[in-house]
Amino acid sequence: MRNKISFFSSIAALLIFMSCNNGSGTKEGTATNTDSSATAKADNTGGWKIGVQTWTFRLFTQSEAIAKTDSAGVRYIEAFLGQPFDKISKDTFGIRMSAAGRQKLKDLLKQHNIQIVAMGVTTPNGKDEWIKTFELAKEFGLSYITSEPIKTQWDLADSLAGVYGIKIAIHDHPRPNPYWHPDSVLAAINGHKNIGACADLGHWARSGLNLVESLKKLEGHIYGVHLKDITVFDKTDAADTVVGKGVIDFAPVFAELNRQNFKGMFSIEHESNWEHSLPDVIETVKFYNDQVAKLKK
Repeated sequence: MRNKISFFSSIAALLIFMSCNNGSGTKEGTATNTDSSATAKADNTGGWKIGVQTWTFRLFTQSEAIAKTDSAGVRYIEAFLGQPFDKISKDTFGIRMSAAGRQKLKDLLKQHNIQIVAMGVTTPNGKDEWIKTFELAKEFGLSYITSEPIKTQWDLADSLAGVYGIKIAIHDHPRPNPYWHPDSVLAAINGHKNIGACADLGHWARSGLNLVESLKKLEGHIYGVHLKDITVFDKTDAADTVVGKGVIDFAPVFAELNRQNFKGMFSIEHESNWEHSLPDVIETVKFYNDQVAKLKK
């Protein structure tokens, strides 16, 4: 009898153990579902913009660049300073642009339903130029100025950025540029709450840097991205190619920016096929949209 009782007790204990394990499996399944739900909800691309750095169309006037941007279905630009407005006037985009020229530009932007979000890359020389640069940025409603500021002017630039409510995004041309490495950009950011980064992905690859690790170093400080691809890694003069067709693996780059809840503009800067780059820009827009769609799945 005792043996029977012991046997049935063992069976009961086993059933309880199995029941507990099944319950645990259900919770794990629920946790997995929650994780999946969290992954689905981790789409932070809502604040992203796709734009064109008009240096892409540097062989054309600003009027032509805006028209080409419109043709690509893009609504945002990062304007480069020095681009002539048209083939008739002597106005070029920048701090010395006439009042009439500025009004013409505003009218043209409205006509094409395009907004200037940023401008650069610029290195103002002294307080007067910085003030005029911020005045221009304020007039056109810019979010940030892409710059490679003189080191001794970090405090000045940061202070003016606070006054005007417009950020400074430090750009990274390839080595030996002073800002080629994220650490040098972080040095400028340190103690300057209005200074951040413009992550030029192609230039980082030209300098032989790991793009995801570079983005991680600058987490919370990235205001804009220059979207470009290159043909050879770790070669400072590597040629540009259409984004997605070069050496850069963009999926983890977009995933990392999504993880960081980046909110800013990807400025397509295509420094190749200068005279006929519009189809390349259109192809890059499609690539970008495909990447964003994958993050939403």
